[in-house]
Parts: sequence; structure tokens; C-alpha cells
Amino acid sequence: MILLFATTWFYVGLEGRQERLFSKAERYFQSGEYEKAERSFRRVYKKYPENEKAAEALYRSADILNLYLKKYHEAILAFLMVARDYDEQVWAQKAQFQVADIYKNRLRDYPKAIVAYQKLLDRGVADADRIQYEIGDAYFRLNNYEQARIEFESLVKSYGESNLVSEVKYRIALAYSLEGQFKKAEKIFKEVIEAYPDDPFALEARFGLATVLEEQERLRESLTVLQKLKGIYPKEDALAKRIEQVEERIRKKKKAI
Repeated sequence: MILLFATTWFYVGLEGRQERLFSKAERYFQSGEYEKAERSFRRVYKKYPENEKAAEALYRSADILNLYLKKYHEAILAFLMVARDYDEQVWAQKAQFQVADIYKNRLRDYPKAIVAYQKLLDRGVADADRIQYEIGDAYFRLNNYEQARIEFESLVKSYGESNLVSEVKYRIALAYSLEGQFKKAEKIFKEVIEAYPDDPFALEARFGLATVLEEQERLRESLTVLQKLKGIYPKEDALAKRIEQVEERIRKKKKAI
């Protein structure tokens, strides 16, 4: 009986000490003392790694390193520790996403970002369409337009109801355009315009369509598309410049004849 009481007292006391240390870290964070908060959260993890708040504490430590202290490589290591040590907890998936996000949006290390996002897909995450988009976008930023297009096409095929589809189809057409496959780009741009007439990407698709028509020397068709964008296309300067460019090309072509 005495042993049972002593054991119970020990664990209650342990939980209380851990809770106090976690609360102290939270107070440091709320007061903007981010270095002290990061060290305190890390201490919770180190002293009580089996406690239920250990995963959250390590995640919070990594989050502070990332968002407030701008120590991105240290943050990655901490997030990876969360993913490794607490694989069955919700914090692991969140941590893996943060690793991918830091590589992609902070360090601009797109190959490592792709690997990190792929690990999330392999885990069967709920927002898999968004992760697939990020992979395609990372390839796009690497100027690997063919692979970007393949990833985007996979998204459309697997997640046809996603609210990302209009943008993704536009980017498929844009990838074809950048690859010099203007006929294929034209076809997809027209599909976006017809399928999503009220979507902002329908406007971008019309501008993209004008571009590929110009590339095919179909200058009057290109000019007609551009002129119909007057007053509704948000990038007015870009539109005016493109109209002037196409009109100048038409004038030069007339002179040549």
C-alpha cells in the first residue's frame, strides 16, 4: 500500500513539474522572449520525453526556431526529431509538413522539399491534393516543366474535385507553353476558359492563350483576345504592353508585305 502511494505521488509530482516547466515556456513565448521560450520548450522534451506534452514541446521549440529566430536548419533538425520520436502522434505529420515548407519557402532547396513532401504523401495525409500541388510547384521552380506538368496532371486525375484544379490546369497549359508545345498549351488554356469562366485563372488563361497564339504568328487572333481583356484583366500595365507589342508586330508584317 505504501509502495503504491509512493509510486502514485511520484508520477503526480512528475506531471506537475513537467506542467510547470511547460507553462513557464509558454509565458516566455507570450512575453516575446523567444530564445528563453525555445530553450524551455526544448527542456520539457529532454527531461520528460515520455510525457504526453513532450511532442508538443519539441514542436513548439522547432516552430520558434523557424518563425521567430530564423534558424532554419536547427528548426528542420528539431522538426525531424518530432517526426522520428513521435511517429504515431499528430505532431509528427505537422512537423514533416514544416520540414517541407522550410526547404521550399525559406531555403529554396526544391529537391529536398520534393523529398519531404513525398514523405507526406506516403503517409496518406488528408490534404494530399495540396501536397501534390506543392511537389508540382517545386519542380516548376526548378524549371523542370515536364515533371511539373506530370505532377499537376496527377493531381487532376487523382483529386478532380479539388478547388485547386482550375489553377493546376492553367499551370499545365503554362508548362506546355514554356516547353514550346504551343498547340497543346492552346488546347488546355481554352479548356480552362470554357470550364471555369468566372475563375480568376480563366483571365490568366486568356492572357496565356494570347501569348501562345502570338508565338504561332496568329497575331490578329492574339490581339482580339487581348483587347477583350481590357477593363477586366488585373495586370493593366502588362496587358497594355502586350497589346502594343502585338500591334507593332502586325504593323511590321504589313510593311514587309
